[in-house]
Amino acid sequence: METIIILVFVLGYLAITVEHSIKIDKLIPALVMMAISWALISLGIDSFPQWFDSASHGLVEGFSELGHESKMHWMEETLLHHLGKTAEILVFLLGAMTIVEIIDYFDGFATIKGFIKTKSKKRILWIFGFLAFFLSAIIDNLTATIVLISILQKLVFDRNVRIWYAGLIIIAANAGGAWSPIGDVTTTMLWIGKKVTTGHLFVYLFLPSLVCMLVPYFIASFLPAFKGNLDQTSDEDSDKPKSKFSSTMLYLGLGGIVSVPIFKTITHLPPYVGMMLALGVVAIFAEIYSNSKFSISSYDSEEHEEHAHHSPVHHSLSKIELPSILFFLGILMAVAALESLGILFGFAGTLQDKMPMLGTELHHGGVSDLVVLLLGVGSAIIDNVPLVAASLGMFSEPMDNELWHFIAYSAGTGGSMLIIGSAAGVVAMGMEKIDFFWYLKKISWLALIGFLAGAVVFMFTRTIF
Repeated sequence: METIIILVFVLGYLAITVEHSIKIDKLIPALVMMAISWALISLGIDSFPQWFDSASHGLVEGFSELGHESKMHWMEETLLHHLGKTAEILVFLLGAMTIVEIIDYFDGFATIKGFIKTKSKKRILWIFGFLAFFLSAIIDNLTATIVLISILQKLVFDRNVRIWYAGLIIIAANAGGAWSPIGDVTTTMLWIGKKVTTGHLFVYLFLPSLVCMLVPYFIASFLPAFKGNLDQTSDEDSDKPKSKFSSTMLYLGLGGIVSVPIFKTITHLPPYVGMMLALGVVAIFAEIYSNSKFSISSYDSEEHEEHAHHSPVHHSLSKIELPSILFFLGILMAVAALESLGILFGFAGTLQDKMPMLGTELHHGGVSDLVVLLLGVGSAIIDNVPLVAASLGMFSEPMDNELWHFIAYSAGTGGSMLIIGSAAGVVAMGMEKIDFFWYLKKISWLALIGFLAGAVVFMFTRTIF
């Protein structure tokens, strides 16, 4: 039965990668493989020798000896646990996307667009690179990617050029998320699991993460895609007067998103609660300001009519990319099925046992660097969350041991190597309809070079510190 479930996952994964060839939206195979995987688990629950408890990050003792009812109970509890964790991410994502759409409703991104005076493709590349790197550390890589691609859509009108920027934003956002405890789901897991502290995470990982971003950007700046200036011929928008509240809503919206980690630190509640509060506050001001927005005479009557029947919040919710949300649900819950059977846990354990202790070993546990690097590569193929969850149960090193920091770096930045290897990549894929194989050909090799360069820098920094 385990083999059939793995086969279902592989076939579903394959269908996602070739969605443009088979003309089937990626959310369909994601949802189908999720449903079939859990159905097979339910039907064959008595044949599984082990069960991985995600709540305690370990295998359930004596699972094979339990009765049918007890095993079904474990499955239902685990399914509910994973649905809860996935829903946290999706609700957070919905809140962030809605705030971004509300800002766009008031033409708020025109304010940032106004700050970017240059038309040089190369300079814009570096501006967005540093914005993604630092913004993702503050508001997390997922939200940073949503915000920056939204701005990009107002600035770069040629989609063929824009997807290059989006691909490199994924690399910078994942690199920026690795050195902050709130920048990526995996670093947050290690931080909450008392494996790393904020200070040590910054000291160990800031420089490797920066190199992981700088090297691909340096190489990319010489590529033909970033030669010359942007073609602004379709920029008719700039001639229209903006809403007088555009800059207010931009600062309010971004301020709301930035306040989420502060809210989490003070209340110890999950980030989605803070995001809902931020959305509520932004929505209040949006409703108040919306009555004044169309007092500007230059908006044509048709556009006025279209907006007049909607509140800004309703209008923004109608523009959210729901297929991306459902795809996210399918892929995360399908990976959760593999995790629950202990398959990913076993994969990480096999890596640990079989890999030779190449060169530099980490202190205290003798865990090979190659194992951690392969966890990074694995996080691009499967998903970094269950791999980090498995490592939490596998390794017993103390808090702030360099092993945990290397895992945080590898899992955080390794996902950039494939577009569906990270939350930032999945969102960018949904927002810009980026083809899996286009990313593989054009961006993956840059992400790999950056990943390896940052890993080398980490090996130097850990010997210093």
